[in-house]
This record gives sequence, structure tokens and C-alpha cells, in this order.
Amino acid sequence: MFFGLFRRSPNKALIDKLHGEIMAGARHPNLYLHFGVPDTFEGRFEMLALHGALVVRRLNSFEAPGPDLAQDVTDGIFRHLDGTLREMGVGDIVVPKRMKKHAEAFAGRALAYGQALDAGDEGALLTALARNVYGDESRAIAPETRELAHYIHEVEATLAARNLEDFLAGRIGFPEPGATGATS
Repeated sequence: MFFGLFRRSPNKALIDKLHGEIMAGARHPNLYLHFGVPDTFEGRFEMLALHGALVVRRLNSFEAPGPDLAQDVTDGIFRHLDGTLREMGVGDIVVPKRMKKHAEAFAGRALAYGQALDAGDEGALLTALARNVYGDESRAIAPETRELAHYIHEVEATLAARNLEDFLAGRIGFPEPGATGATS
């Protein structure tokens, strides 16, 4: 799973660049201003998990070295998350417990989003987003949830247009959230 965490990657510069791209996508102001994602640590984690899971999903679809790069990206996400928790003042005894909780959450979200996308099950995607991002499954029908789902489809299309060489060059280029408007 994610417990090869913190192993040294020979691709550290590349992983840091990809992590920076994922963070830029996860921190886009429209996610918080227009889609109603809570601008809290938890909300930001949800957007990190969403963007990271979609990138890892795409990398795993490639032949080697795609899956290895996917694992390195995942490890990089958690290496940076560990540092963030420590900067926030979370103590050394608590950090491993929080990291385990976040790794399980990341894996669960990646699975839920991936299964919904693979099945073309918009209802399952909306329910997973409502539960994870907004903390309330009844928000699956909310306009913000539908807009976020539409954005996920835009991200999937953008990532599908990228080849492995793009990722190996550190290029992701997420679309701007809400730039094209959601379809209901």
C-alpha cells in the first residue's frame, strides 16, 4: 500500500515537481470559492487526495515505469504531508497515527473515485464526493457536488491526453476548475 513511505527515490526532483503540480491543482481558489470545498486542513487534504488519486490512477495505466512513478508520487505526497503535520506542531508520537489515518483515507478515496469512474457511475461518484469532501451524503444532489464531479471528468480527460513522457518531464497541467461550467 503506502508503507514504502519515505524511501529515497532516485527521482526526487521529478517527484517534487509532480507534487508541486498536484498541490497547485488542489489549492486552486475556485475549488473553495465556487465549489464550496471547506478551506480547512481537512478540505485541503480532500483536494490533495482527489488530485493525487487521479494522477496516480493515470500513471498506473501506463506500462513501466508508470506504476513505479505512481508509487513514488504517492510516497512523495505523504512525505510532504508528514512535513506539513510536523510544521503544524503535531508531535512525533501523533504523526505516525495521523499518517496511517491519512494513508487509509487516501486509499479509500482513490478506490471509491476510481471504481465510480471505471463503471461510469455518476451517482456513486457524487455520493463519494458528498461523503468525503462535504461530509454529508445528502449533498450528492447539490450543485457544488455536481460541479466538482464535472471538474473531475475534465481532469480525467486532461490526464488521458498526457503521455508518460509528459509525466516524466513533470508536466500535468490541471484544467481550471469551473472554467467551462458544469453540465447538470
